[in-house]
Amino acid sequence: MSSSSTVLSGVFSPVLTPFSAGLQPDIPRFLEHCKSLLAHDVGLAIFGTNSEANSMGLSEKRRLLDALLENGLPPLRMMPGTSACSIPESIEMTRHAVVSGCAAALMLPPFYYKGVGDEGLFRYFASVIEGVADQRLRLYLYHIPPVSQVGISHALIERLLHAFPGTVAGIKDSGGDWSNTESLIRNFQPAGFQVFAGTETILLDTMKAGGAGCITATANVNAAEIMSLYRSWRNADAKDRQARINRKRAAFQAYPLISAMKAAIAWETGVPEWGIVRPPLVELTVQQSRQLRLELEKLEPAAPQAMPG
Repeated sequence: MSSSSTVLSGVFSPVLTPFSAGLQPDIPRFLEHCKSLLAHDVGLAIFGTNSEANSMGLSEKRRLLDALLENGLPPLRMMPGTSACSIPESIEMTRHAVVSGCAAALMLPPFYYKGVGDEGLFRYFASVIEGVADQRLRLYLYHIPPVSQVGISHALIERLLHAFPGTVAGIKDSGGDWSNTESLIRNFQPAGFQVFAGTETILLDTMKAGGAGCITATANVNAAEIMSLYRSWRNADAKDRQARINRKRAAFQAYPLISAMKAAIAWETGVPEWGIVRPPLVELTVQQSRQLRLELEKLEPAAPQAMPG
């Protein structure tokens, strides 16, 4: 992964958040998991969808970010999710990330009200940017309409780039439509607007098109293979390695994804608490966990990549 004050590229993971039996964030296990990802050169998109960020409070997220920094993890490898439906909370978390030295902030649009247009979304992002009021802010938009039901249009991107040049720096496209990702790369990446795929399943296509990389959930459990493909996507065997990665992703996606990844880390680390998710999510059943493990073992000699707990 490379980074500077304005440009990010490579592979990032929306870091899974471990919880205790009392449903509190488990800071020691969070630190170990983040260190493991960094050891594979995977950046930390903490507080993303698969981090269960919208099930956590502002104070919890601040405490987790502070714990990473206090333990010496590099802020320039971090792209925390900082958005909320509340503008004041978005400003507070985004400002905290900027002041902490994080490379960028990843921001969903406000998603509670549906059917809002570009004007309302522009006002939201503008309010946050102007509220943070810090030239160091590098904002990456997060387009995930299958979940948020509120998308980010090309016209909105153009308007934000015109209004806030140098601040609005890129996008994570988790829309599930390759044609949109390709169009974003073609229309905006040449001007320095970094386009990340929202899944490693199109990493090879993204790199061939000139994209920045991917921000992907299953880097939590398959960091080495995904990072290897990013680094050597021009190699002759890249297509085969992409297919292998996709098969592993499909195995996880056959189940509720967050619960499946946590179950895999739980059995790999021998720490059952890794399987805990916060309501409204629920853990995999024992049978689901066994079946997932069998399916993954069929794909490779070893079970999923171990992440220290």
